[in-house]
Amino acid sequence: MISNRIKNLSPSATLAMSQKSAELKAAGVDVINMSVGEPDFDTPEFIKEAAKKAIDDNFSRYSPVPGYLSLRKAICKKLETENGLHYAPDQIVVGNGAKQELANVILSLINPGDEVIIPTPAWVSYVEMVKLAEGKSVLVAAGLENDFKITPEQLESAITSKSRMLLLNSPCNPTGSVYTKDELKALAEVLKKYPEITVMSDEIYEHINFVGGVSSIADNEWMKDRTVIINGVSKAYAMTGWRIGYLAAPLEVAKACNKLQGQYTSGASSIAQKAAEAAYEGPQTCVEEMRKAFERRRDLIVELAKDIDGWKVNKPEGAFYLFPDVTSYIGKKYGDYEIKNSSDYTMYLLQEAHVACVDGEAFCAPGYMRLSYATSDDNIREAMHRIREASSKLR
Repeated sequence: MISNRIKNLSPSATLAMSQKSAELKAAGVDVINMSVGEPDFDTPEFIKEAAKKAIDDNFSRYSPVPGYLSLRKAICKKLETENGLHYAPDQIVVGNGAKQELANVILSLINPGDEVIIPTPAWVSYVEMVKLAEGKSVLVAAGLENDFKITPEQLESAITSKSRMLLLNSPCNPTGSVYTKDELKALAEVLKKYPEITVMSDEIYEHINFVGGVSSIADNEWMKDRTVIINGVSKAYAMTGWRIGYLAAPLEVAKACNKLQGQYTSGASSIAQKAAEAAYEGPQTCVEEMRKAFERRRDLIVELAKDIDGWKVNKPEGAFYLFPDVTSYIGKKYGDYEIKNSSDYTMYLLQEAHVACVDGEAFCAPGYMRLSYATSDDNIREAMHRIREASSKLR
């Protein structure tokens, strides 16, 4: 009865771990959830007020498929002033979160058998979206020793006659790695020779960076017309539940995604769009305040991670994740627990330490795990204390 398309699809590991955490909490267990990629701040007041006004002003009917023109203009202004990139409103498509726009682009550009190059560790949904399009994911592993960033040589070696897309994510989920302007230019130099390859640049964590600004591969003039930028309001403005993301793309790609979106969701929430418009046009002090808080938490969790024997960590430059190498615990035991892989280790920490993390295998990086530090300083301290105590029992 169920299609092969769905049977071949893997469930989201991050949502699954979050669900397990919620079930334990419901049973009365004091679980610290570090599995969720979601800011713990409230949406700023001026954005909520804009949504209330939109309701009062009767923005309650179907919105245009690509989004309200006023919002698309606000996005164009943001891209011009913050990124130095010029787009027209008809090159912008607004959807139900950046996740939908990622899927729109893949489904619009990838034919069965086409190859999509994905640097790993990578966000859990990229590979699954390529599966839906019947494409093939070509995974390029970037290790801790290189701050989880691929080199031009690795990119070159991954390209074949079937390559149609490179999927870049900077700042990265799950590693927090940020590509520098020079690193992106070096990748762009490789792509000069392969005009058939489009880059999808997932920049949803753009404003949560600790390096003083994030570059886009679209900054390179020969790449702008071959790059689709994905972004949205979820992370920067603590608006995950509002479900507003967008793409900025060459006109042909934007039209294709608009056509697809028109057939399966139509326009995004009218109220959420007016809130997003206020987010882009209003004061940006809230963005900087949250960024500073995440930077402080980054410093805290990295320092505490150094006290856990066997962990190998780097210092993330963006997003709100730590991605330690935990392979030193594979093969160890405590009571009835035996750690055969990183999945066993994360389940051990959930059951023994009551801390929810996500296994690195979900991000195409077995032997690692992801911790979200989008939580309070006190929660971070307590979670790391529990992890250290539970890990010390393993022999």
